[in-house]
Amino acid sequence: MRELNLDRLRTLVAIADLGSFAAAARTLNLAPPTVSLHISELEARIGAPLLLRQRSQVRPSGIGATLVARARQLLAAADQALEEVQRQVQGLAGRVRLGASTGAIAYLLPQVLERLGQQHPGIDVQVRILTSQETLAQLVEGTLDIGLVALPQAPVGGLTVKPWRRDPVMAFLPAAWQVPRVVTPAWLAAQPLILNAPETRLSRLTTEWFASGGEHPLPRIELNFNDAIKSLVAAGYGATLLPHEAGAQGRAVPPDPRIVMRPLRPALWRPLGIAHRAGPPEPATRHVLEALWELKQLSARS
Repeated sequence: MRELNLDRLRTLVAIADLGSFAAAARTLNLAPPTVSLHISELEARIGAPLLLRQRSQVRPSGIGATLVARARQLLAAADQALEEVQRQVQGLAGRVRLGASTGAIAYLLPQVLERLGQQHPGIDVQVRILTSQETLAQLVEGTLDIGLVALPQAPVGGLTVKPWRRDPVMAFLPAAWQVPRVVTPAWLAAQPLILNAPETRLSRLTTEWFASGGEHPLPRIELNFNDAIKSLVAAGYGATLLPHEAGAQGRAVPPDPRIVMRPLRPALWRPLGIAHRAGPPEPATRHVLEALWELKQLSARS
């Protein structure tokens, strides 16, 4: 069964509005025989007359009036769809799916999203909390557009991964403790610890840091939610190692008065990269990428 053609429906609506085949032909920039053909094809498709032809005016039949009402809805929906798509083509609107860790979402993305909202309010960024491996897998599947991932990563076919920023890993300690000015593996290994879950890149980084001092401590608990870890530190449950995502301000301000932060010796850094599919991104995705790189530039200048 043939589907209804939008051009034919547009012709029918024009005749109903203007009351004349000739007026519809002029308005639609069609030849009069083409207008007649459109109506003939529609009537053949429906199997009933759609227009009542009188001497001075053409009016819809009862069936024609029903089709005209539905045709207006279909044409309006089609016009709206074209307008929305055109806005996406122009980069004025669109949906961008982004995956990142909880730390990046809590402390880095808000700065990016604020600037993006000011410059491109029509872009909807949908954020998912994922590990780096989950992010890369979903980029390959096409269910994500951008990912913030821990570095280094092995090359993945079809993806581009570029370094974005490098944040210092700091010791987060209960303020009630007597703590040194600089934290070493030996000192921290002797304290009760709250560390990231083993499947995270940060867990591997901290394990290597402890091992550099010959230490292999067992944590009291392992989590993959940095804000929960900080809450436990603030409650005095233990110490942790976390990146300090200072953003564009670059200030090492403790996140809670019950927590003190100390630098590490040897120093430890958590590098992050931006991953996306290879090739030119869609306009909305390009704007989000530009906002992410802009944050990097602001951080470098601060």
